[in-house]
Amino acid sequence: MSIPEKGTLVRVCLALIFALGFLVFFAPVLSGIINFGNSAGMAIFTFLFILVIFWNKISGLFRTNRIFRGISLFLCGLALIFTVLSLIVSAKMLLAAENSPPDGKTVLIVLGCKVRGETPSLMLNKRIMAACEFMKEHPDSVCIASGGQGADEDISEAECIRRVLVENGISSDRIILEDRSTSTDENIRFSKEKIEENGLAGSVTVVTNAYHQLRASMIAGKYGIESYALSADTSLWLIPTYWLREIFGVMYQFVFG
Repeated sequence: MSIPEKGTLVRVCLALIFALGFLVFFAPVLSGIINFGNSAGMAIFTFLFILVIFWNKISGLFRTNRIFRGISLFLCGLALIFTVLSLIVSAKMLLAAENSPPDGKTVLIVLGCKVRGETPSLMLNKRIMAACEFMKEHPDSVCIASGGQGADEDISEAECIRRVLVENGISSDRIILEDRSTSTDENIRFSKEKIEENGLAGSVTVVTNAYHQLRASMIAGKYGIESYALSADTSLWLIPTYWLREIFGVMYQFVFG
């Protein structure tokens, strides 16, 4: 039996790694989670897989076709720029997630997320539980439950947040509903209105998942709010999908926000 060439073994290993990368981003689809993050992730790893499988033909075109070589170098340059920017954004996301409030005298803004019927999604439930734990440790704190009602939701995200907090021992007097918002931008903008309407004192702390904190703080800054972060956990198998989506979101917010 012949022994495969070293280059062939390397390509096989890379193909397996890229196939695994595709599956990491595909897994959330099986739970009904389809967004720009896992769509982009699957597209990237599919491209890399094809690149490795047809490497001989592609490298031959690169050597013999000047137009193909020019396009390839241009795309490689874009990929390098995106990779560097992604690393910078990821570092900033990690730092933003650790920007904890200095004391308990803060107004929590719990950002809404998907509600399935009247039940919080896994992501929303983690945000609610993070807020609940903080409010139990700081009995003078209040929160704004933020999030409107989607076409496929039986109640607003804000009402869902309120119900779960009350079920877990938080007095409804400490919860203010903001049930009009349909985006993170509106979450924060409308919550600021609630803070002003109710004369709430203290700092502002956004309760959301760690990957989301940087963009939330950027939006808060746009509305003159210096916010802190109370970061909820994210299931490990969902982090790649939401992290990649958020990288694009932060870049979009920086350019167009």
